[in-house]
Amino acid sequence: MRNRLAKMSMITGLVACLTTPAVLSCAAVTPANPPQTAEPAYLYKTTFVRAAPGKLLELIDLTKSRMDVYDASGDERPFWWRHTQGDQWDLMLLFPMGSYSEFYSKERMARRNKAAEASALPHKAFLRKLNACSAWREDILVLGPPLESMKKAFEDTAYYHIEICVALPGKQEELYKEREMENIYQVALGRPENMIFVRDQGAAWDLFTLGCYRDIMHWASSGEITKERREEAARRAGFSSPEAIGPYLRTLIDWHRDTMGVAIK
Repeated sequence: MRNRLAKMSMITGLVACLTTPAVLSCAAVTPANPPQTAEPAYLYKTTFVRAAPGKLLELIDLTKSRMDVYDASGDERPFWWRHTQGDQWDLMLLFPMGSYSEFYSKERMARRNKAAEASALPHKAFLRKLNACSAWREDILVLGPPLESMKKAFEDTAYYHIEICVALPGKQEELYKEREMENIYQVALGRPENMIFVRDQGAAWDLFTLGCYRDIMHWASSGEITKERREEAARRAGFSSPEAIGPYLRTLIDWHRDTMGVAIK
C-alpha cells in the first residue's frame, strides 16, 4: 500500500510539472523548506475606516481618546496605522480578541460596557461621533499570529505594507501556501517576515499579509541584495526564480490591493 501511494505521489508530481505555467518550475508548487509562519490561530477584528471629508484628524483624535476605555475594560489596545497611498481607506485597526468565547464572555462584556459607560463618551455617544467622522467602514474577523508576535512586530516600526487578496475559486489554500513561500524568500534575504491573516468571517477578503518596517527606506531597500542571492532565496522558497513570484501569485487571485502607510504618533 505504501509503495502504491508513493507511486501515485510521483505521478501527481510529474503531472504538476507538466501542467505548471512556463514561468514556474515544478518546485514552485511545493516549497523546498517548511513555512516560516505558524498557522494562524489568534482571532483579530480588522476595521478599515475612510474618514469623512475634512474629518481625518478628528477621526484620529477620536480613536486615540478611546484607548483609555480599552485599558479600563482589560481589552488590548488595537494595532493601528494610517494609509499614505493605495486603497480607499484612511485607517486600519487590528483589535486583538483571542477567541470568540474569550472576547464575548459575560465577564469581558460586563467590564467592556462598564468602562464605556464610565468614560467621557459612553457607547452611543462614541458611535454618533464615529459615524460623523467616517464615510465608510469595513470589518473582517481574521485568524493571525500570536499576540506577542504582533507586539514584537510593531515595536520600533513606523512603516507598513498590507496586501489584501481575494482568491480564485478553490485556490484559498494554495494562496496561503504561496504567501508562506514568499515569507521563506523574505527571510532568506534578511527582510522582515510578513504576518498572514486568514478570513474567518466578515468582508470578502480571503487573506491579507502585513509587513512592518522601520521606515520607507527599510521597506524599499533591495539594491544591495545581489541577483545571485535573490535567485538562491527564490529556489529555497520553492520558486523557479524571483521573477516567477508575481506571475505565480496572479494565477491564484481574483484581485488584490496594496496599501502603504505610517505609524500614528
